[in-house]
Amino acid sequence: MFTHAITRLPAANFADGLTTVDLGIPDYPKTLAEHGRYLVALKELGLTLTQLPADLRYPDSTFVEDVAIITENGAILTRPGAESRAGEVAAMKDTLRQFYPELAEIVAPGTLDGGDICEVVPVLARGEVVPVLARGEVVPVLARGEVVPVLARGEVVPAPARGETGAHFFIGISLRTNEAGAQQLADWLATKGCTSSFIDIRQTPGILHLKSGIASIGDNRLIVIDSLAAHPAFAGYELIRVAAGEEYAANCILVNDTILIAAGFPKFEATLRGLDYKLKVLDMSEFQKMDGGLSCLSLRFQP
Repeated sequence: MFTHAITRLPAANFADGLTTVDLGIPDYPKTLAEHGRYLVALKELGLTLTQLPADLRYPDSTFVEDVAIITENGAILTRPGAESRAGEVAAMKDTLRQFYPELAEIVAPGTLDGGDICEVVPVLARGEVVPVLARGEVVPVLARGEVVPVLARGEVVPAPARGETGAHFFIGISLRTNEAGAQQLADWLATKGCTSSFIDIRQTPGILHLKSGIASIGDNRLIVIDSLAAHPAFAGYELIRVAAGEEYAANCILVNDTILIAAGFPKFEATLRGLDYKLKVLDMSEFQKMDGGLSCLSLRFQP
């Protein structure tokens, strides 16, 4: 249950930020309008917002997710993989300390972006558990055409005792998050009673961060793009695949009892409505131009 979120207003030089896509230059007034509707959605879902002002020093700074990881038992500041974003961490530190006086930090040579971290809770509603990998275990992405066994519906394998009631974190190894940063986070999570596993996405086309391609929506379900669906780390979860051409929609967020999804992806929306999820559909076109998604725009937590 989330009760709070930290956000930051997009700066007037938002279009000067980093991007790997060629979708045009974001329109600043439209960007502000989209961001405003995002904030309204969070408030409607019961969250109290800490709204930080725009920071012209860092054009990417509206993507606050990348500078910290927050768990039920603490928070850790990251060390972004893009040098131009390093100052965003210091700019967030005082705000986070209002909620978490003791902050851990990722340090050199580690790099880590929050967009590479996906938290799941591997406990089913009936008290059953699903398997999780050992802390820090690395599983390579499968070769094209290679398959892995999937649990039959209803089959349950006990998880390691350490993670039976705690959260599990998928940690993406990407062009922004390196092995050293991933291991530092895994070690810190272990002190909080959490488990983790590494997902190497460096050879996965079309995604900058892990959460560009997966999302956890509860009920032992993961949203996943096709190029990640066969990864063995996801065995034991019910996978909801995003249709070809709608991959951007994979970056959605579960906020309490509602999933926020990007507008313009009718197949994905229909799939979730068919599963009886409550949805809020938000236009994200200007943020998509800058490699940003719904998860990027807030740090959501319960202090």
